[in-house]
Parts: sequence; structure tokens; C-alpha cells
Amino acid sequence: MDVTLLGTGAPQGLPRPDCPCAACATAVGAEARAATALLIDGALLIDLTPGPAFAAARAGQSLAGVRQVLLSHPHDGPAMEVPAGLPTPGRVADGRELALLDGHRVRALAVDIPGTGYDISGADGERLLYLPPGAAPAGLALNGAHEPAGGPGPYDMVLLDVLERPDALARLRATGAVDAATDVIAVHLDHAVPPGPELHRRLAAVGARAVPDGSSLVVGEYHAVPDLPRRTLVLGGARSGKSAEAERRLAAFPDVVYVATGGTREGDAEWAERISLHRERRPNSWRTVETCDLVPLLEAGDVPATDAGDAESGGDAGTGRAAEVSPLLIDCLALWLTHVMDEVGAWDDAAWEAGGRRALRERTDALVAAVRATHRPVVAVSNEVGSGVVPATAAGRRFRDELGRLNAAFGAECEQLLLVVAGQALALRG
Repeated sequence: MDVTLLGTGAPQGLPRPDCPCAACATAVGAEARAATALLIDGALLIDLTPGPAFAAARAGQSLAGVRQVLLSHPHDGPAMEVPAGLPTPGRVADGRELALLDGHRVRALAVDIPGTGYDISGADGERLLYLPPGAAPAGLALNGAHEPAGGPGPYDMVLLDVLERPDALARLRATGAVDAATDVIAVHLDHAVPPGPELHRRLAAVGARAVPDGSSLVVGEYHAVPDLPRRTLVLGGARSGKSAEAERRLAAFPDVVYVATGGTREGDAEWAERISLHRERRPNSWRTVETCDLVPLLEAGDVPATDAGDAESGGDAGTGRAAEVSPLLIDCLALWLTHVMDEVGAWDDAAWEAGGRRALRERTDALVAAVRATHRPVVAVSNEVGSGVVPATAAGRRFRDELGRLNAAFGAECEQLLLVVAGQALALRG
């Protein structure tokens, strides 16, 4: 199947009319996007962009051969134009299947907002999935031997709202409907993310890509997507956005285990508020482990039975899921180091010289060795404190120095290293 994207933007397009934001102001050239619409083999049109005939002509296509026009969502963008000669647009009831004369088969899939997803098969068996803006599949489950609902095996191509609904991609991955060979195309792009390099960086981090309006793609054709790093360290200062960046990198993957190293602090209302905000940001499907015992998590084949966060996150305590298929998000290494320095007596000068230094080095070496050997994806967060004010106390300077050493050693074992400044992620490696 050949798919031409007549538009790749949100229903209101990008830039939005009369919007003064920075993203809209810089959405020019290839980064300007009309409402998403797909032309499949010149015969099937999914959704409509303003001026569809002109959009098709710009892409070197014609709408003369279109035999079916399907809509996926209630229209809330610019006035919809239906060129003369096109069939009347319509929606397909959930679960219903259409067999078109040219060999395409279209099955309507339920989504979790008003709208319809479409599972489309070509005459040669290629399969693509298209979801409307802001939608995730509803009730997607495995049928038999790892066959996703809608047909056997993973889709060759999936087009969905990756940035607004990364959980939709996570659901598809969890059921086997998307695998490493699936071409994941981000559509319905809006002004929530600045266009240009930042857009493409965020998409590459979750195994997806964006293409300009007018692009023609071949379903099932190999397309190189950057390899997802197994290990990533995200550094940043206070309130820099480092935790949000780390969470964003795993939001499109299933079965994430969130490792919270901070624990609870009796009577500290401000700390409790911080923890609450972090929990609210996480997808409900994530499981939380509150521990500083990181080495077993990196080495073990199963999530520990002490998965205390399952009750809060809706996870599956005690199910024995293999750890190698569950990515770890560790937040953060600075709190882990604080805990370990407490345990080895590193804050007291005499204890430090009497064995605390050696004990801390053994603990950090063990952690770094476990990261080096782990087979599970890991995203870790840590504070970058070496650029600030020199601490006034010996203990403070000791912590600063040891965290710098830990960050350097941990980062040396990671394929990707990021520094977050003012909410912007700068790639130091990878």
C-alpha cells in the first residue's frame, strides 16, 4: 500500500490561526502542517484537510480515483471542504468491516474518545492502523497466540497522536500490535511541542518519526529508526524538568517500573507535595517500587515482591513479570547517594576516614557494575550540582564531589546522556 499524507497536523492545523505562541510562529516551511488526512493507493481517503484537491496536487496525487471517504472524528477545525466528484464522507460503526472493490479491507476499531480508528489491509496483506487525534484504542487485547485484536501479528505501519497520547503507543506495544519493525508515524501534530529538532528528538526517543505534509510512504517498507538506547542518564539542576524528561522517554512503553529512591519524610508537607505531583504525572499502568536497593532490580529476572507502589498505580503485584521486559525509571541517583552515605556514616569526618570512604566506593562500584551488565532498559535521573555555589560545610562538599563521581561513572555506562536546562534537553551523548 502507498500512503500519501495530505496533512499531518491537528484539526486546526499548525500554525493555528491567530495563535502568537513560539511554536506557531516558527512552524514554517516543512514544519507547517494542515489537518491530518491520508490518501491510500489513490482510492481511499481518510479524513479531510482544508483544500484537499490542492493538497493532493501539491503531493503529485489526484483525488479522481477516490472511491471511499471515511472520517475518524467529529470535525472541529476549519470548514470542511468536500470536492465535487468525491463520495459523501461517512463513519464506520465500531467492529464493522468494509471490503472495497480495489482489494482494501477496512475494519473500524473502538477508541476511548468520540471517534473511530481504522485497521486497513491491502491486497497483498500489508496492514496499517490509523487513530484519530487524542485517541487510544479501547479494549485492545491479545487474541490467542500473541495476535493483536484486528488481525494476526504486528501492524506494518501505525499513524497516531504520539505526543498527546503516548499511552496509546504503550498499549499497542503491550499487545504486540506494534513491534520494533513497525513504522510509527506521528500525526495530528499541534503546537504543544516546538517544531524542528525538538519535535524530532522527542519522537525518536520513543521509536517514532514525523514526516512533512505531502510525503508518500510505502506500508511495509523498511525505514531506519534510531536505535532506542538501553541506558539513559538524565542530568539537570533543581526544577529543570529532568524528571519530566525522563518520564516522557518511557511514556510510550508498557510495564514501566518507577523506582522512587526518596521514600517518605514524616511531617514534611513540602516533600509530600513533591511526591504527589510526581505520582500524578505517571501513567496509571506504571508500577512503583520505593527502594534504594537498586542492584537487585538491575540484576533480577522478576520485579521484587515488595512492589509497594502497585496499590497506588494499578500495577500487578506478584505476577512475576520478567524484569528484562520492564523498563526501569530511577528517580533519582542523588537521593540514592544520600541514603548510602547515611548508611556508611559518610557525614562524620572520623567515620569517613575510618572506612566510610571505602564502603561508599564499594556501593557505587557495585551500582555502576550492575548498570553495565543489565539487560533491561534503564532511564535514570540525577542532579547536576557541580555548577552551583560551593557548599559551606565539609559534608556538603563531600556530597557534591561524590555525586559528581557517581554521575560520571554511571554516565560512562549509558548509551545516551542528557543535560536538561530550563526544560530543554541537550544531548551530551547519543
